Amino acid sequence: MLSRNEHAAHATLSQFAVHDDCLQIGALALPRLAQRVGRTPFYAYERRHIGARVALLRATLPDGVQLHYAMKANPMAALVQMMAGLVDGIDVASGGELAGALDTTMHPHRISFAGPGKSLAELGCAVAAEVLINLESEAEMERVAIIGAQLGLTPRVAVRVNPDFELKYSGMKMGGGARQFGVDEQRVPAMLHRLGQLGLDFIGFHIFSGSQNLCADAISLAQAQSLQLALRLAGDAPGPLRLLNIGGGFGVPYFPGQTALDLAAIGDRMHGLLHTLQCAAPGAKLAIELGRYLVAEAGIYVCRVIERKVSRGQVFLIVDGGLHHHLAASGNFGQVIRKNYPVLIGNKVQGDVRETVSVVGPLCTPLDLLADQMEMAKADVGDLVVVLQSGAYGLTASPTAFLGHPAPLEVLV
Repeated sequence: MLSRNEHAAHATLSQFAVHDDCLQIGALALPRLAQRVGRTPFYAYERRHIGARVALLRATLPDGVQLHYAMKANPMAALVQMMAGLVDGIDVASGGELAGALDTTMHPHRISFAGPGKSLAELGCAVAAEVLINLESEAEMERVAIIGAQLGLTPRVAVRVNPDFELKYSGMKMGGGARQFGVDEQRVPAMLHRLGQLGLDFIGFHIFSGSQNLCADAISLAQAQSLQLALRLAGDAPGPLRLLNIGGGFGVPYFPGQTALDLAAIGDRMHGLLHTLQCAAPGAKLAIELGRYLVAEAGIYVCRVIERKVSRGQVFLIVDGGLHHHLAASGNFGQVIRKNYPVLIGNKVQGDVRETVSVVGPLCTPLDLLADQMEMAKADVGDLVVVLQSGAYGLTASPTAFLGHPAPLEVLV
């Protein structure tokens, strides 16, 4: 899995200010923030950056496109509460996430629940809360109908469709071919007929075909295909189409050679999609579901150098964090060929002296690697190592119980 590493330089740091060669997060110099947090390692997420990203989407996408936050990207309670005041909906993927979303100011009707393995208890909570349930199978539909009858409620549902197409060039494909997600598009008409017989409240469709994509053309094509599919399937629906969630897939650059997504190009093409939807299904809302794109670049992971070690001429910075806190940065969260996340010395961004080092954690495994032969400022014991692009799929996507080290803290600043 970790067969080769790329040593090319990352793009220039741009999302955070640097003063006196020190990274600034939330208007605080990193050492001061570390002092305020009280210990390392920790994650920090910047409010300003999240707000600016939402504002950019609002300004670039057509008016009328709903923006939903995919909570799985980062379920930190304070961050989700902030997001509830910025977006139009929250999408959850477990009973735990559902409970967290219901604790925010977001109205339950603007919360949707997806996932292929919802338990009876989770479905019961969702029906009782009157959130939108994205049905992943015919069997799940039948379970939801039974629960609704038991509670004397009419469940609000959408059908998650597994389309024949996929989102090309995506880091993770969620549609096309045999998938555990959603209902194959050929089976949806019959399912919609049964949905009407059961008396469920049909709201619309959820079509999520891929994630972490940096190609605007591919995203726009998948969006157009999703709209065409939804309008075709709506002919068999037991009621009018009220919501079409076409997923997200908007990626962020992590590795050398990657460039930022051309959001303007996507926004331009979405004007036509929205017009088509409004003509074909008056009153229907168009939603996109984003997680990583909203929060990834707003977050950093911070750990402290506890030892400099030289082995056969190679310098290792041993830090108090690692893959148990940030599995993705170690290369063990979906990477086939390991590549370095952007890593720097937060209190010496440029530094007077540069060196090539590897940053490793305290775990007894060679997989505990945060940076492999990267150039950065020469670091001493006590300096702060920062992993950028860490606001999404960081802490909660990591094996924090591995080897019994303490979990990192999280702060929103």
